Amino acid sequence: MARTVWDSSVGKKTVMAVSGLIMLSYLVVHMMGNLKIFFGAGEFNEYAHWLRTVGEPFMHYEWTLWLVRVVLVAAVIAHGVSAYQLSRRDIKARPSKYVHKKPRASYATRTMRWGGIILALFIVWHILDLTTGTVHSGGFEEGRPYQNVVDTFSTWYGNVIYIVAVLAVGMHIRHGFWSAAQTLGAGSRTRDRALKAVANVLALVLTCGFLAVPVGVMTGVVS
Repeated sequence: MARTVWDSSVGKKTVMAVSGLIMLSYLVVHMMGNLKIFFGAGEFNEYAHWLRTVGEPFMHYEWTLWLVRVVLVAAVIAHGVSAYQLSRRDIKARPSKYVHKKPRASYATRTMRWGGIILALFIVWHILDLTTGTVHSGGFEEGRPYQNVVDTFSTWYGNVIYIVAVLAVGMHIRHGFWSAAQTLGAGSRTRDRALKAVANVLALVLTCGFLAVPVGVMTGVVS
């Protein structure tokens, strides 16, 4: 039964919707945590340490964090695979170009595919920069996330990469949230306007919230 559901287009869209909402929930929490950087190095570093001790003593050190990471990786993979397979089906179903040359879809809709690729590449870079320190500038310091964040956003390329990715996130959420609501049956004539408004607000709040950190470093508010 699971294979039958997965093989259907409806099943893949449902997987995309659920995995997308999981990632959206994480982004909201992650943004709120990031904003703690404006309360100083002590509070931000303490928050980063708390993430590794959540659930103790029942959960061992970093077990909860790794559980969250595993769920997120599974959601990202499920989202990406289902999106790719649906895209291939769409191309096969329409081998010839549209008669109408003028695009009818919104800008966010037309950029969902390359936006997803940008986000996938950004996730890899973000992990290598602030989790493992592999590509970090200024000397990565384990246990000092505040200083590591300041180092990253003290470089022009760190800011460019992050800002481009955050803008892509905003566009992705703006279309993706409404699309997920339709897939899961939440949409209707009376609710569509409200759902689109929620999608716009979520996209705007998350975009501004994530951009606040590099802007804070660039302006010297965070230093």
